[in-house]
Amino acid sequence: MKRGVMIWRYFAVGLVVCGVFAMGGAVTAQSQTLVLEDFQGKDAEGFPLNWEHENQRSQSKGRDAYKIQTENGVNFLAVRDAGQRIKKKKIDWDPKAFPVLTWRWRLQKVTSDTEPIAAIYASLDTDLMFIPVFTKYVWSVSKPEGTLTEGGMFSGSEIVMQSGTKAVGQWFEERVNVYEDFKRIHKHEPAAKAWGISIIAASGVEIDFGSIVASAGR
Repeated sequence: MKRGVMIWRYFAVGLVVCGVFAMGGAVTAQSQTLVLEDFQGKDAEGFPLNWEHENQRSQSKGRDAYKIQTENGVNFLAVRDAGQRIKKKKIDWDPKAFPVLTWRWRLQKVTSDTEPIAAIYASLDTDLMFIPVFTKYVWSVSKPEGTLTEGGMFSGSEIVMQSGTKAVGQWFEERVNVYEDFKRIHKHEPAAKAWGISIIAASGVEIDFGSIVASAGR
């Protein structure tokens, strides 16, 4: 896993989308990247298009917690006191062809010690009951970076990408090979088409997410 600090800049600047748009993914032919989400589409309330709440019974709280905002002409997802997950399914994403996932995030505020602070779920398959099989990439309160925690029947394995709250207000870019992580953790090949991605932030947390992109790079 390669990591690096991202000084405020537009992650996808200069990319010309000249490929195929299908089920929420945009392929750029020149760079061989697949834009899973760039937070350009939103509804009248600012909630990202094509995303769903995990808990259908608390839609109003969830919609208030996840809003697309713009800073210096760049869109991002601002998450405020969410405590629940949102998910994006039906993405035309072959994780073997586009194994490397990159995203950026910026912690703004933490008022509790709930683990994890935030996470991105890469769900590359489903089990026999059609429940997503995922790896969770987390920002932890205190676990060391690189820590792998094996999941159980109803909880996915997690890998710590960031730890602590010292770098509040600073963007970080993450780069992980989700395909290799999946094989290493789950001991089998993922599906030819990934189930999707999810985002969560704990209650009392304010955090921003930038573009989420898959690429063919190793």
